[in-house]
Amino acid sequence: MAPAEGGYRLMPRDGHEVHIPAAELARAVADREGPGIRWVWADARRTYTAFLAAGIRVGRAHDLRLAHTILRGARACAASELATAPANTWDTSLQAEVGEPTLLDELASVDEPDLAELLAELDRQDAAVGSAPQPGRLRLLVTAESVGSLVATEIRHVGLPWDVAEHDRQLTALLGPRPLPGGRPAVLVDLVGQLQTLLRAPGLNPDSQPALLTALHSAGIEVKSTRQWELEEVDHPAIAVLLQYKKLARLLSANGWSWLDTWVTDGRLHPDYVPGGVVTGRWATQGSGALQLPKQIRSAVVADPGWRLVVADAAQLEPRVLAAMSGDQAMAAASRAGDMYDALVAQGVVDTRPHAKIAMLAAMYGATTGEAATLLPRLVQAYPHAMGCVARAAAEGERGGQVTTWLGRTSPVPGEWWRRTQDAAAAPDATEADTRNARRRTRDWGRFTRNFVVQGTAAEWALCWLAAIRRDLAALPQEHGRADLVYFLHDEVIVHAPEQVAEQAAAIVRNGAAEAGRLLFGDFPVVFPVDLAVVRSYAETG
Repeated sequence: MAPAEGGYRLMPRDGHEVHIPAAELARAVADREGPGIRWVWADARRTYTAFLAAGIRVGRAHDLRLAHTILRGARACAASELATAPANTWDTSLQAEVGEPTLLDELASVDEPDLAELLAELDRQDAAVGSAPQPGRLRLLVTAESVGSLVATEIRHVGLPWDVAEHDRQLTALLGPRPLPGGRPAVLVDLVGQLQTLLRAPGLNPDSQPALLTALHSAGIEVKSTRQWELEEVDHPAIAVLLQYKKLARLLSANGWSWLDTWVTDGRLHPDYVPGGVVTGRWATQGSGALQLPKQIRSAVVADPGWRLVVADAAQLEPRVLAAMSGDQAMAAASRAGDMYDALVAQGVVDTRPHAKIAMLAAMYGATTGEAATLLPRLVQAYPHAMGCVARAAAEGERGGQVTTWLGRTSPVPGEWWRRTQDAAAAPDATEADTRNARRRTRDWGRFTRNFVVQGTAAEWALCWLAAIRRDLAALPQEHGRADLVYFLHDEVIVHAPEQVAEQAAAIVRNGAAEAGRLLFGDFPVVFPVDLAVVRSYAETG
């Protein structure tokens, strides 16, 4: 399926090209949609958006651009024609830092492939997957990624229920009345005045980092940055005011009135997700802020009258994924005990739950200083397979190598900056600074690959979870309305469902988590519990 002037071009795999006028799209798709049908298109963002606007949903699809990105970089099919071919239009980057509008800009400049090229690319992708030592894993990854693109497009189309008046009430309570364009709300004006007085800096603009640092230094506050963790270590009356200002200014910038005007229409927030927008496979967004909905405004997420929100998050997902992918039976036993951090205490690995959390995060993110340094050896002794898994990934990264997730997504190679620092340290005239820089870069990349295998595999689990939820929600009775996924954040989902089927939707969400675990890890005894609530407002979940 490909867009064409005045309509769409469609070609069954074994048939002839058909031109479908835009006005006939809904009927043409409905005539063909059904079990066993898989739609193939360049990218869902273009084609499926038009389908949804025409009232059409499909069960299965294959997103060629997303799949190409995975397979092009996959170590498992590095010798395939797809991986070895020169760069082409399919190599449009789908990865973007959150908030950077590169995807739309790049896709807007890419010509839509014709049907022959779509089929040729599909053949290349099928061949690339077939060349992998474990083709089933890559095939599952590509399928899950394509389902993710359907979910992202559907969420953007349906939208998250949003009470604009409640949002405005919360902003007014926290910031004061809405200011004129370009102005600060009253509460921020007052905080700025307090800062100027406490720091003896008339005219200070705390939004200017250089000016703020200068004012802090002039007041005898010797900090290197204005990061929260560094400011919190300072004993000065201006610091509490500054931290409060930064918190509220961030709310105004990220989710204030301007954001509300831009992203919420007709009582719905329409998140602009970018599936696969991060190298690990996590989603990014194109400015909608959907990956961060602060607690101050969650009371604005309210179900429609007669509907409910099913809010769920997978408890301690990444540690559970690490236990499963490493085959660590002792850590799997901790997963079956409920709260994994409490289980670490019960097993005698650490003495307190906070220490358990510090140790586990240190293992997955590579922290080696402070409390983490004393706690990590206990995890290594208790869970040698899990800790060995992330240690090997870190070591491979430090060598400049690549690592893969459970299903085969492959980490990028270090950039030229990494090579330059290594070469400088190895040169005959290398300085001590060159050596320190190279070691730091090496450790940094090792921490990245250490986390890549865990975060990336967790992203794969989440895609399978979304796929199971989407499939089973579609099978619910729809006489009172259609239950839909309306929000996703890494390991958290929100379903908007008629109250008559809300409990069934909740069971679907819970069962989908177990199914995702079985799909990826078979019968390995790791459990993936879900913290779940059926509520009227997102704020009720705490």
